[in-house]
Amino acid sequence: MSKQLLHLVFGGELSDLQEVEFKNLDDLDFVGVFPNYQLAHDAWRDAAQKTVDKAEMRYFIVHLHRLLDPETPSD
Repeated sequence: MSKQLLHLVFGGELSDLQEVEFKNLDDLDFVGVFPNYQLAHDAWRDAAQKTVDKAEMRYFIVHLHRLLDPETPSD
């Protein structure tokens, strides 16, 4: 069994396409927390695909395992 490397997928509407600043933090879409990068990437792709017609929407993958344990090797 491989080590659990948590990843958060979330997104929202940006105020400016050149910056990572959200228009409304109350409207963020938290897709979920995933045990590895591949599952997080699949969820990110699905969420981004659903909003492809909204230019201001962006989804991100946050490597939670790096925040929780900075000594963890990269995935």
